[in-house]
Amino acid sequence: MPYADFTLRRVKQDFHLTIIEQPTFIDNLPSIAPSNFLASFLEKYLPLALALNTEKARSEMLICPILLEVKEILQQQISLFSGNDFTIDSSIGLSGVCDFLISRSPEQLFIEAPAVVVVEAKREDLNSGLGQCVAEMIAVQRFNEQSDRTIPVIYGTVTTGDRWKFLKLENQTVTIGLLEYTIPPVDKILGILVSFVS
Repeated sequence: MPYADFTLRRVKQDFHLTIIEQPTFIDNLPSIAPSNFLASFLEKYLPLALALNTEKARSEMLICPILLEVKEILQQQISLFSGNDFTIDSSIGLSGVCDFLISRSPEQLFIEAPAVVVVEAKREDLNSGLGQCVAEMIAVQRFNEQSDRTIPVIYGTVTTGDRWKFLKLENQTVTIGLLEYTIPPVDKILGILVSFVS
């Protein structure tokens, strides 16, 4: 079963997770102003991405430029992967492709632990992507463990490009922030993503 087949109910049952829902788990994080390039790019292409309204358009015109900005802010010391196969254990459904994956390693030719953030792109309904995102976060957690690079928290986000919802996985507990963050402005999103990776 690929990641995309997981619902939130299914991933909770299959992996014996505790789910905590709260308005937000992200408090007092500083916003980061975008570069002139990103600000101009989003101003110009946000309307087009929304008009096209496909996951591909939203990924290419909204999500990827924001994630590339995070990479730039962190001086290229992280790696960003898009559309890579990330099969960890197909016998339990941890298989398939992650839309975006961020690792703390600067190695860009292959995914190296510790991976820290999973980004799941959706065309419209954020809640429909929560199960898939959590399954990918569990895969990241196991990937890090197999590489002896365990880290205490794995972060995830489900996004349409203009709306973002954030999650975190600690051991067997998933916290889902119910609050949606929107762009414009992109400052808060950048601050959250940079804090997740740092």
